[in-house]
Amino acid sequence: MPRDATRTLLLIDDEPAQARLVSAIAARAGWRTRRAADRGAIAGLLADGAVDAILIDSWQPAPDAAALVTELRGQHPDLPILLLTASSSVGNAVAAMRAGATDFLVKPIASDRLLAALDAASDRGRASGELRPLSEKIDERLGFDEIVGSAPNFRAALAVAAKAARARVPVLIEGASGTGKEVVAQAIHAASPRARKPMVVVNCGAIPANLIESELFGHERGAFTGAFDRHIGRFAQADGGTLFLDEIGELPLDAQVKLLRVLQSGEVQPIGARRPTTVDVRVIAATNRTLADEIADGQFREDLYYRLAVVQLTIPPLCDRPGDIPALARHLLARVSRQPGMRPLGITDHALGLLMAYAWPGNVRQLQNALFRAAVLCDGDALTVDDFPQLAIATASPLSREASTTALARGAGVTLFEANGHMRSLDAIEADVIRLAIGHYRGRMTEVARRLGIGRSTLYRKLGELGIDSAA
Repeated sequence: MPRDATRTLLLIDDEPAQARLVSAIAARAGWRTRRAADRGAIAGLLADGAVDAILIDSWQPAPDAAALVTELRGQHPDLPILLLTASSSVGNAVAAMRAGATDFLVKPIASDRLLAALDAASDRGRASGELRPLSEKIDERLGFDEIVGSAPNFRAALAVAAKAARARVPVLIEGASGTGKEVVAQAIHAASPRARKPMVVVNCGAIPANLIESELFGHERGAFTGAFDRHIGRFAQADGGTLFLDEIGELPLDAQVKLLRVLQSGEVQPIGARRPTTVDVRVIAATNRTLADEIADGQFREDLYYRLAVVQLTIPPLCDRPGDIPALARHLLARVSRQPGMRPLGITDHALGLLMAYAWPGNVRQLQNALFRAAVLCDGDALTVDDFPQLAIATASPLSREASTTALARGAGVTLFEANGHMRSLDAIEADVIRLAIGHYRGRMTEVARRLGIGRSTLYRKLGELGIDSAA
């Protein structure tokens, strides 16, 4: 199908508000949405015209949802079927996937993840079973000492985040989609003095432009057409805590002006309110864009950028830290096993080597999706290369056991040379080795000191001398 052709989405949803949101997001990428409010309307809409994908809002019990997927799959074996489910209903989605669903997304829905999932699912030119870039399926907040990753550039970013957690200043987290920016934001909040207060998450790209100001700042009853009740904005909800603004680059310019005013004054004025109210909110923003380019193009305010980027850090893509993949895979499989309908699974070294050899354009989110999908459909006690056919298709040549062993042995490394070809300084190399050890042993400093062959006092002295935080 040509990229510019109109694609049709059949949305099976009995909630008008949710249907309007999905339709608005899908329309951005040229999707035309047709809605079936109940099972009786599905057959007529499918028979009435071409449909490129089906999205089912899981509002019905798991057996009914699975039965509907089975019925649709039997009638339309090649049609992509996606499921939209609440985070507390992952068991429903597991049952639906085993019944034949292509994949699922978790509410609240994010625009980029929905569009990526629809795009991947409806691209008939792709090989069957190729990875679907879906949303995070498992909501589990982690502290700095629980975040998996020992690559020096990743640990250095975490060290900056850990230092920023103790301050009150805004933080800007940059990085490609799926690298774990929200996970780092959650760790910053958990390590801050605001940890007992709420962390409120707002996906700026998932809210229509005409509603973003009401969502952030609130509105009074009768402030505009359709404002039947008073609405408390996200800033007020996060009072005393943290507000995480994901996809900050999607924020419209007029909303950027109001956000800047709030950051400068600490006062929020709901739409239609006579006077502002004072809030105490720490803002963490994240973006997968290069905001410097957005500023140059006039799409992002420079003064707002400097307000948000008091502390700035970049999460490296997964392809820059392949040595972290084995530990990440085992960690993610352990989280998957705790979901309803799932069980503990191992993974073979050959399979780990295959994961390390793949480029992972969707980063950690795509790795988690691949592991989740493989775990749902696995009949054995451990995942093997055969459980990742999509990677075998994407790889130019099959990965031998010897090659996978070599990939595993490479593991995480320390860079010895600068980009200009000169050797790095001993202090820089030593700092990377210490960060590597802290990440590998998950912050257990006694074990780090023992494995490095130094005393704890020496380790802490080196941390101070090299400017390394213990979260590094």
